[in-house]
Amino acid sequence: MSGRPERGTGSTRFREESGKKKEKTMKYFDYTLLFIIIFLVCFGLVMLYSTSSYNAQLKYGDGAYYLKRQLFATALGFAAMFVISNIDYHVWVHFAGLAYIGAIGLCVFVIFGGTESHGQSRWIQLGPLSFQPSEFAKIAVILFLATIISRMPKKMAEVKNIIKVFAVLVPILGTVAYTNLSTAIIIAGIAVALTFVASPKYAPFFIGGAAVIGAGALYLLTTSGYRGERIDIWLNPEAHAKGYQTMQGLYAIGSGGLFGKGLGESMQKLGFVPEAQNDMIFSIICEELGLFGAICVILLFLLMLWRFMVIANNARDLFGALLVVGIMAHIAIQVILNIAVVTNSIPNTGITLPLISYGGTSASFLLAEMGLAFSVSRGIKLEV
Repeated sequence: MSGRPERGTGSTRFREESGKKKEKTMKYFDYTLLFIIIFLVCFGLVMLYSTSSYNAQLKYGDGAYYLKRQLFATALGFAAMFVISNIDYHVWVHFAGLAYIGAIGLCVFVIFGGTESHGQSRWIQLGPLSFQPSEFAKIAVILFLATIISRMPKKMAEVKNIIKVFAVLVPILGTVAYTNLSTAIIIAGIAVALTFVASPKYAPFFIGGAAVIGAGALYLLTTSGYRGERIDIWLNPEAHAKGYQTMQGLYAIGSGGLFGKGLGESMQKLGFVPEAQNDMIFSIICEELGLFGAICVILLFLLMLWRFMVIANNARDLFGALLVVGIMAHIAIQVILNIAVVTNSIPNTGITLPLISYGGTSASFLLAEMGLAFSVSRGIKLEV
């Protein structure tokens, strides 16, 4: 009797071994992405100080004026990133609609009661701080579209449902475009990326893209006034007084050579390139660090996009994947537009370089978006 195996021993052992196999998983966290973000932010702060110290000293009597403000916004952004990364991203489904409506309300408020700066009313003043609602609109649209698309994934195969998704965005696109056309273009690009990923049909996007490009080209060729002047400045910057910034930016890029003049040695930042710390900062990077430095910055952004792609491909559900795709589209579009403007490949649109250009609202919300991406990555489980 003692040599006879007990009943159920084999099956019990099998269940225990299976349980051990199931337990051999670990939560994932993308430390590579975290390193890239920290490096880009630190690099951006160094370049911001190098680019803005001269003008800040002349204007405010403090060479570190812009750096201090950016440090404060960056600290808020990292705090938001840490908090959001530790919250289950599914929580935001319940606030997506409210965020979208709130973004529309804030953008409408800017039209009638916004604070004007540099001739444009895009900010809301909150005591000593200013807030740009269009930056909040980007993350609100990502949350809102990811929510509604994830609820009807099979319906995205129908063109009419794709059109409905874009129709829902008309209010936010209209209000943002009224004061900030370039941001409206970014929001539209995010919407295209999310619907393109969710839809199994590609033909409608290519047809629609060709139609939009054709209509846009026709509009630009026939328009007059402010936008027509912008096109003329883009084509012939040397012939217009308003092409001064573009020409000085191109001089900075050309004078940098292969390895640049050295950190802090730019001449164009000494009043030649207006507001060099904002959307023209890439030209100063080219001048001080040369083509080599510019390519390194571009490669870092490409590496960041690759990490987003890895997280999106391994997300545990469609909602998480769409969130990360929206963030990836936001970063990619903004980097492409900024570098294209600085190199005069497209007309000036006033787009900043993510995590590098001066802009407190942009830095804070970009880092908050990174927190969303980390939250999605925490839901990934790796088998070991």
